[in-house]
Amino acid sequence: MTVNAKKIAVYVLVVFALYVIITDPAKAADYVQIAFEDISDAAKAIGDFMTWLADGAKS
Repeated sequence: MTVNAKKIAVYVLVVFALYVIITDPAKAADYVQIAFEDISDAAKAIGDFMTWLADGAKS
């Protein structure tokens, strides 16, 4: 039952993404830019944390 729910959720997300892209491409581009900025910020934070650990976890 869980597999079916996951398939349905993915299908709904894909349909929504296609709808947004078709109806308002500029807004879709903004969403993509926001997502990539968030991913970039998260990767930078992880890098900063790993650097802090490599330096001996000193304040």
